[in-house]
Amino acid sequence: MKQPLKIAFFGSSLVSAYWNGAATYYRGIIKELHKLGHDITFFEPDAYERQQHRDLPDVDWATSVVYDATTEALEAVLTRTPEFDILIKTSGIGVFDEYLEERIPQLAGEDQLIIFWDVDAPATLDRMQSDPNDAFREHVKKYDLVLTYGGGDPVVEAYTDMGAKACIPVYNALDPETHHPVEKDQAFDCHLAFLGNRLPDREQRVEEFFIKAAASLPQKNFMLGGNGWHDKPMPSNIKYLGHVYTKDHNALNCTAMAVLNISRDSMAKYGFSPATRVFEAAGARACIITDHWKGIEMFFEPDQEILIAETGAEVAQIMATLSPERAAQIGKAAYERVLRDHTYAQRAQLAEALFMKNLKTNRKEVLS
Repeated sequence: MKQPLKIAFFGSSLVSAYWNGAATYYRGIIKELHKLGHDITFFEPDAYERQQHRDLPDVDWATSVVYDATTEALEAVLTRTPEFDILIKTSGIGVFDEYLEERIPQLAGEDQLIIFWDVDAPATLDRMQSDPNDAFREHVKKYDLVLTYGGGDPVVEAYTDMGAKACIPVYNALDPETHHPVEKDQAFDCHLAFLGNRLPDREQRVEEFFIKAAASLPQKNFMLGGNGWHDKPMPSNIKYLGHVYTKDHNALNCTAMAVLNISRDSMAKYGFSPATRVFEAAGARACIITDHWKGIEMFFEPDQEILIAETGAEVAQIMATLSPERAAQIGKAAYERVLRDHTYAQRAQLAEALFMKNLKTNRKEVLS
Protein backbone atom coordinates (compact mmCIF):
# COMPACT_ATOMS: atom_id res chain seq x y z
CA MET A 1 0.00 0.00 0.00
CA LYS A 2 1.35 3.43 -0.86
CA GLN A 3 2.42 5.73 1.98
CA PRO A 4 0.40 8.92 2.49
CA LEU A 5 1.83 12.22 1.35
CA LYS A 6 2.20 15.01 3.89
CA ILE A 7 1.01 18.14 2.11
CA ALA A 8 1.19 21.77 3.27
CA PHE A 9 -1.06 24.40 1.73
CA PHE A 10 -0.35 28.09 2.29
CA GLY A 11 -3.61 29.73 1.30
CA SER A 12 -6.28 32.32 2.04
CA SER A 13 -8.63 30.26 4.20
CA LEU A 14 -10.01 26.76 4.49
CA VAL A 15 -12.44 27.53 7.32
CA SER A 16 -14.00 30.75 6.01
CA ALA A 17 -15.60 31.67 2.70
CA TYR A 18 -15.77 35.35 3.70
CA TRP A 19 -14.05 37.39 0.96
CA ASN A 20 -12.64 34.05 -0.13
CA GLY A 21 -14.18 32.70 -3.31
CA ALA A 22 -11.74 29.78 -3.44
CA ALA A 23 -13.00 28.21 -0.18
CA THR A 24 -15.27 25.67 -1.86
CA TYR A 25 -12.47 24.66 -4.22
CA TYR A 26 -9.97 24.14 -1.42
CA ARG A 27 -12.45 22.16 0.64
CA GLY A 28 -13.49 19.91 -2.22
CA ILE A 29 -9.95 19.10 -3.35
CA ILE A 30 -8.48 18.68 0.12
CA LYS A 31 -11.31 16.51 1.47
CA GLU A 32 -10.94 14.14 -1.46
CA LEU A 33 -7.15 14.05 -1.15
CA HIS A 34 -7.71 13.01 2.47
CA LYS A 35 -10.01 10.20 1.30
CA LEU A 36 -7.15 9.03 -0.92
CA GLY A 37 -5.08 8.66 2.21
CA HIS A 38 -3.08 11.90 2.33
CA ASP A 39 -2.35 14.15 5.33
CA ILE A 40 -3.05 17.85 4.69
CA THR A 41 -2.26 20.93 6.77
CA PHE A 42 -3.66 24.28 5.66
CA PHE A 43 -1.82 27.39 6.90
CA GLU A 44 -3.90 30.58 6.75
CA PRO A 45 -3.47 34.12 8.12
CA ASP A 46 -5.93 35.80 10.46
CA ALA A 47 -6.90 38.51 7.96
CA TYR A 48 -9.90 40.25 6.35
CA GLU A 49 -12.17 39.21 9.27
CA ARG A 50 -12.30 35.70 7.82
CA GLN A 51 -11.91 34.07 11.24
CA GLN A 52 -14.77 36.21 12.60
CA HIS A 53 -16.98 34.89 9.78
CA ARG A 54 -16.04 31.21 9.85
CA ASP A 55 -18.57 28.94 8.18
CA LEU A 56 -16.67 25.67 8.65
CA PRO A 57 -15.90 24.07 12.02
CA ASP A 58 -12.73 22.10 12.60
CA VAL A 59 -12.76 19.03 10.34
CA ASP A 60 -11.19 15.59 10.50
CA TRP A 61 -9.94 15.66 6.91
CA ALA A 62 -7.40 18.47 7.31
CA THR A 63 -5.57 20.44 9.98
CA SER A 64 -6.16 24.19 9.87
CA VAL A 65 -3.37 26.33 11.31
CA VAL A 66 -4.31 30.00 11.71
CA TYR A 67 -1.42 32.41 12.28
CA ASP A 68 -1.37 36.13 13.07
CA ALA A 69 -0.95 38.30 9.99
CA THR A 70 2.58 39.33 10.92
CA THR A 71 5.92 38.45 9.38
CA GLU A 72 7.12 37.06 12.71
CA ALA A 73 4.14 34.70 13.00
CA LEU A 74 4.52 33.60 9.40
CA GLU A 75 8.21 32.85 9.84
CA ALA A 76 7.39 30.78 12.91
CA VAL A 77 4.95 28.76 10.80
CA LEU A 78 7.51 28.35 8.03
CA THR A 79 9.85 26.52 10.40
CA ARG A 80 7.49 23.56 9.94
CA THR A 81 8.11 23.19 6.19
CA PRO A 82 10.61 20.30 6.58
CA GLU A 83 7.73 18.14 7.91
CA PHE A 84 6.09 17.91 4.49
CA ASP A 85 6.59 16.07 1.21
CA ILE A 86 4.81 18.79 -0.78
CA LEU A 87 4.72 22.55 -0.22
CA ILE A 88 1.90 24.38 -2.01
CA LYS A 89 1.69 28.16 -2.27
CA THR A 90 -1.74 29.21 -3.50
CA SER A 91 -2.51 32.54 -5.09
CA GLY A 92 -4.73 35.23 -3.61
CA ILE A 93 -3.98 34.88 0.10
CA GLY A 94 -4.26 38.65 0.35
CA VAL A 95 -1.31 39.09 2.72
CA PHE A 96 2.30 37.96 2.27
CA ASP A 97 1.66 36.67 -1.27
CA GLU A 98 4.88 38.05 -2.76
CA TYR A 99 6.82 37.11 0.37
CA LEU A 100 5.66 33.49 0.24
CA GLU A 101 6.13 33.24 -3.52
CA GLU A 102 9.83 33.91 -2.87
CA ARG A 103 10.24 32.05 0.43
CA ILE A 104 8.71 28.67 -0.46
CA PRO A 105 11.33 27.84 -3.12
CA GLN A 106 14.06 29.03 -0.77
CA LEU A 107 12.88 26.76 2.04
CA ALA A 108 12.23 23.63 -0.01
CA GLY A 109 14.52 20.67 0.53
CA GLU A 110 15.86 18.87 -2.51
CA ASP A 111 13.38 15.99 -2.06
CA GLN A 112 10.36 18.23 -1.55
CA LEU A 113 7.91 18.99 -4.36
CA ILE A 114 6.97 22.68 -4.54
CA ILE A 115 3.80 23.76 -6.31
CA PHE A 116 2.23 27.12 -7.11
CA TRP A 117 -1.52 26.53 -7.20
CA ASP A 118 -3.17 29.46 -8.92
CA VAL A 119 -6.85 29.95 -8.11
CA ASP A 120 -6.96 33.10 -10.27
CA ALA A 121 -4.53 32.48 -13.11
CA PRO A 122 -5.87 35.23 -15.40
CA ALA A 123 -5.23 37.87 -12.73
CA THR A 124 -1.75 36.51 -11.96
CA LEU A 125 -0.78 36.36 -15.62
CA ASP A 126 -2.17 39.82 -16.38
CA ARG A 127 -0.15 41.15 -13.45
CA MET A 128 3.08 39.57 -14.70
CA GLN A 129 2.53 40.49 -18.32
CA SER A 130 1.80 44.14 -17.52
CA ASP A 131 4.82 44.58 -15.23
CA PRO A 132 8.25 43.49 -16.50
CA ASN A 133 9.57 44.00 -12.96
CA ASP A 134 7.04 41.74 -11.26
CA ALA A 135 9.12 39.54 -8.96
CA PHE A 136 7.04 36.45 -9.66
CA ARG A 137 8.33 36.38 -13.22
CA GLU A 138 11.56 35.01 -11.76
CA HIS A 139 10.08 32.99 -8.91
CA VAL A 140 7.65 31.01 -11.09
CA LYS A 141 10.59 29.26 -12.75
CA LYS A 142 11.64 27.80 -9.38
CA TYR A 143 8.41 25.87 -8.80
CA ASP A 144 8.27 22.26 -9.92
CA LEU A 145 4.66 22.56 -11.03
CA VAL A 146 1.98 25.19 -11.57
CA LEU A 147 -1.62 24.05 -11.12
CA THR A 148 -4.57 26.28 -11.99
CA TYR A 149 -8.26 25.98 -11.37
CA GLY A 150 -9.13 27.26 -14.80
CA GLY A 151 -7.78 28.72 -17.99
CA GLY A 152 -7.25 25.84 -20.39
CA ASP A 153 -4.68 26.07 -23.17
CA PRO A 154 -4.46 29.92 -23.10
CA VAL A 155 -3.33 29.86 -19.46
CA VAL A 156 -1.03 26.85 -19.95
CA GLU A 157 0.68 28.57 -22.89
CA ALA A 158 0.98 31.87 -21.03
CA TYR A 159 2.56 30.21 -17.99
CA THR A 160 4.91 28.22 -20.20
CA ASP A 161 5.96 31.44 -21.92
CA MET A 162 6.69 32.87 -18.47
CA GLY A 163 9.09 30.03 -17.80
CA ALA A 164 6.96 27.63 -15.78
CA LYS A 165 8.34 24.06 -15.89
CA ALA A 166 4.82 22.65 -16.25
CA CYS A 167 1.30 24.04 -15.96
CA ILE A 168 -1.82 21.89 -15.71
CA PRO A 169 -5.42 22.93 -15.00
CA VAL A 170 -7.26 21.19 -12.17
CA TYR A 171 -10.72 22.60 -12.73
CA ASN A 172 -13.42 23.55 -10.25
CA ALA A 173 -15.97 20.85 -9.55
CA LEU A 174 -18.82 19.68 -7.35
CA ASP A 175 -18.71 18.26 -3.85
CA PRO A 176 -22.07 16.43 -3.73
CA GLU A 177 -21.77 16.05 0.03
CA THR A 178 -21.96 19.81 0.56
CA HIS A 179 -23.83 21.10 -2.52
CA HIS A 180 -26.97 19.20 -3.35
CA PRO A 181 -30.75 19.61 -3.77
CA VAL A 182 -32.66 20.77 -0.67
CA GLU A 183 -36.17 22.04 0.07
CA LYS A 184 -37.05 25.47 -1.30
CA ASP A 185 -36.78 28.44 1.07
CA GLN A 186 -39.22 31.28 0.53
CA ALA A 187 -36.56 33.73 1.72
CA PHE A 188 -34.82 33.17 -1.63
CA ASP A 189 -37.90 33.06 -3.85
CA CYS A 190 -37.14 35.00 -7.04
CA HIS A 191 -36.93 34.65 -10.78
CA LEU A 192 -33.17 35.19 -11.06
CA ALA A 193 -30.41 35.20 -8.43
CA PHE A 194 -26.76 36.21 -8.66
CA LEU A 195 -24.07 35.58 -6.04
CA GLY A 196 -20.74 37.39 -6.30
CA ASN A 197 -18.63 39.87 -4.38
CA ARG A 198 -18.24 43.38 -5.76
CA LEU A 199 -14.86 43.46 -7.48
CA PRO A 200 -13.44 46.06 -9.89
CA ASP A 201 -13.05 43.63 -12.79
CA ARG A 202 -16.57 42.23 -12.37
CA GLU A 203 -18.69 45.29 -11.61
CA GLN A 204 -19.21 46.48 -15.18
CA ARG A 205 -20.30 42.99 -16.26
CA VAL A 206 -22.72 42.79 -13.32
CA GLU A 207 -24.19 46.11 -14.45
CA GLU A 208 -24.62 44.71 -17.95
CA PHE A 209 -25.79 41.16 -17.32
CA PHE A 210 -27.74 41.55 -14.07
CA ILE A 211 -28.73 45.13 -13.22
CA LYS A 212 -29.58 46.08 -16.82
CA ALA A 213 -31.60 42.89 -17.26
CA ALA A 214 -33.51 43.53 -14.03
CA ALA A 215 -34.28 47.10 -15.06
CA SER A 216 -35.83 45.89 -18.31
CA LEU A 217 -38.04 43.32 -16.52
CA PRO A 218 -39.77 45.25 -13.71
CA GLN A 219 -42.39 42.50 -13.37
CA LYS A 220 -39.71 39.94 -12.40
CA ASN A 221 -38.00 39.59 -9.02
CA PHE A 222 -34.20 39.49 -8.76
CA MET A 223 -31.84 38.76 -5.85
CA LEU A 224 -28.23 39.85 -5.43
CA GLY A 225 -25.93 38.25 -2.86
CA GLY A 226 -22.31 39.03 -2.02
CA ASN A 227 -20.14 41.55 -0.23
CA GLY A 228 -19.80 45.20 -1.18
CA TRP A 229 -22.99 45.98 -3.12
CA HIS A 230 -24.81 47.88 -0.35
CA ASP A 231 -24.29 51.33 -1.92
CA LYS A 232 -24.70 50.25 -5.55
CA PRO A 233 -27.67 51.96 -7.28
CA MET A 234 -30.07 49.30 -8.55
CA PRO A 235 -33.72 48.91 -9.61
CA SER A 236 -36.37 48.34 -6.94
CA ASN A 237 -37.03 44.77 -8.17
CA ILE A 238 -33.55 43.69 -7.02
CA LYS A 239 -33.37 42.55 -3.40
CA TYR A 240 -29.89 42.82 -1.93
CA LEU A 241 -29.05 40.00 0.47
CA GLY A 242 -25.53 40.95 1.57
CA HIS A 243 -23.10 38.11 2.29
CA VAL A 244 -24.78 34.74 1.78
CA TYR A 245 -23.16 32.07 3.93
CA THR A 246 -22.16 28.79 2.32
CA LYS A 247 -24.78 26.91 4.36
CA ASP A 248 -27.49 28.90 2.51
CA HIS A 249 -26.19 28.42 -1.02
CA ASN A 250 -28.14 25.21 -1.60
CA ALA A 251 -31.42 26.78 -0.57
CA LEU A 252 -30.85 29.82 -2.76
CA ASN A 253 -29.86 27.71 -5.77
CA CYS A 254 -32.84 25.40 -5.32
CA THR A 255 -35.38 28.19 -4.79
CA ALA A 256 -34.57 30.75 -7.49
CA MET A 257 -36.10 29.84 -10.85
CA ALA A 258 -32.69 30.51 -12.44
CA VAL A 259 -29.19 31.38 -11.23
CA LEU A 260 -26.86 33.73 -13.09
CA ASN A 261 -23.10 33.29 -13.51
CA ILE A 262 -21.08 36.39 -14.40
CA SER A 263 -17.37 35.98 -15.08
CA ARG A 264 -14.80 38.54 -14.08
CA ASP A 265 -13.18 40.38 -17.00
CA SER A 266 -9.94 38.40 -16.85
CA MET A 267 -11.72 35.03 -16.57
CA ALA A 268 -13.86 35.83 -19.60
CA LYS A 269 -10.79 36.92 -21.58
CA TYR A 270 -8.88 33.67 -21.04
CA GLY A 271 -11.95 31.42 -21.08
CA PHE A 272 -12.07 27.81 -19.89
CA SER A 273 -12.72 29.14 -16.38
CA PRO A 274 -16.05 28.03 -14.91
CA ALA A 275 -16.59 29.66 -11.53
CA THR A 276 -16.94 27.47 -8.46
CA ARG A 277 -20.54 28.62 -8.08
CA VAL A 278 -21.45 27.16 -11.49
CA PHE A 279 -20.80 23.68 -10.12
CA GLU A 280 -22.42 24.52 -6.78
CA ALA A 281 -25.56 25.62 -8.60
CA ALA A 282 -25.56 22.59 -10.91
CA GLY A 283 -25.25 20.35 -7.86
CA ALA A 284 -28.49 21.86 -6.56
CA ARG A 285 -30.24 21.27 -9.91
CA ALA A 286 -30.35 25.01 -10.61
CA CYS A 287 -31.04 26.34 -14.08
CA ILE A 288 -27.87 28.27 -14.85
CA ILE A 289 -27.62 31.25 -17.16
CA THR A 290 -24.04 32.33 -17.87
CA ASP A 291 -22.32 35.10 -19.75
CA HIS A 292 -20.43 33.72 -22.71
CA TRP A 293 -16.82 32.58 -22.38
CA LYS A 294 -14.67 30.36 -24.55
CA GLY A 295 -14.66 26.72 -23.53
CA ILE A 296 -18.11 26.41 -21.96
CA GLU A 297 -18.73 23.33 -24.09
CA MET A 298 -15.97 21.47 -22.21
CA PHE A 299 -18.14 21.52 -19.10
CA PHE A 300 -21.83 21.82 -20.11
CA GLU A 301 -23.86 21.45 -23.28
CA PRO A 302 -25.33 24.82 -24.24
CA ASP A 303 -29.13 25.05 -24.36
CA GLN A 304 -29.44 21.59 -22.81
CA GLU A 305 -27.43 21.84 -19.56
CA ILE A 306 -26.80 25.59 -19.40
CA LEU A 307 -28.15 28.77 -21.04
CA ILE A 308 -25.75 31.34 -22.52
CA ALA A 309 -26.23 35.09 -22.90
CA GLU A 310 -23.93 37.45 -24.80
CA THR A 311 -25.48 40.62 -23.33
CA GLY A 312 -27.79 41.84 -20.59
CA ALA A 313 -30.51 42.14 -23.19
CA GLU A 314 -30.14 38.42 -23.91
CA VAL A 315 -30.41 37.64 -20.18
CA ALA A 316 -33.65 39.62 -20.14
CA GLN A 317 -34.89 37.81 -23.25
CA ILE A 318 -34.17 34.42 -21.68
CA MET A 319 -35.92 35.39 -18.45
CA ALA A 320 -38.92 36.80 -20.30
CA THR A 321 -39.67 33.42 -21.85
CA LEU A 322 -38.20 30.90 -19.41
CA SER A 323 -40.85 28.70 -17.81
CA PRO A 324 -40.45 26.86 -14.49
CA GLU A 325 -40.75 23.57 -16.39
CA ARG A 326 -37.98 24.45 -18.84
CA ALA A 327 -35.79 25.71 -15.98
CA ALA A 328 -36.26 22.45 -14.08
CA GLN A 329 -35.38 20.43 -17.18
CA ILE A 330 -32.10 22.33 -17.69
CA GLY A 331 -31.25 22.09 -13.99
CA LYS A 332 -31.77 18.32 -13.98
CA ALA A 333 -29.52 17.90 -17.02
CA ALA A 334 -26.77 20.03 -15.43
CA TYR A 335 -27.04 18.01 -12.21
CA GLU A 336 -26.59 14.72 -14.06
CA ARG A 337 -23.60 16.12 -15.98
CA VAL A 338 -21.68 17.32 -12.94
CA LEU A 339 -22.20 14.06 -11.08
CA ARG A 340 -20.86 12.18 -14.10
CA ASP A 341 -17.94 14.36 -15.14
CA HIS A 342 -17.15 17.12 -12.66
CA THR A 343 -16.70 16.00 -9.05
CA TYR A 344 -13.88 16.83 -6.68
CA ALA A 345 -13.21 13.11 -6.30
CA GLN A 346 -12.19 13.12 -9.98
CA ARG A 347 -10.13 16.30 -9.59
CA ALA A 348 -8.30 14.91 -6.54
CA GLN A 349 -7.37 11.77 -8.44
CA LEU A 350 -5.82 13.97 -11.13
CA ALA A 351 -3.96 16.02 -8.50
CA GLU A 352 -2.65 12.87 -6.82
CA ALA A 353 -1.39 11.52 -10.15
CA LEU A 354 0.40 14.81 -10.80
CA PHE A 355 1.97 14.76 -7.34
CA MET A 356 3.32 11.25 -7.79
CA LYS A 357 4.57 11.96 -11.30
CA ASN A 358 6.48 15.05 -10.20
CA LEU A 359 7.84 13.93 -6.83
CA LYS A 360 11.61 13.83 -6.70
CA THR A 361 13.00 10.34 -7.40
CA ASN A 362 14.27 9.65 -3.87
CA ARG A 363 11.01 10.68 -2.26
CA LYS A 364 8.99 8.69 -4.77
CA GLU A 365 10.87 5.52 -3.85
CA VAL A 366 10.13 6.06 -0.14
CA LEU A 367 6.41 6.68 -0.70
CA SER A 368 5.68 4.00 -3.29
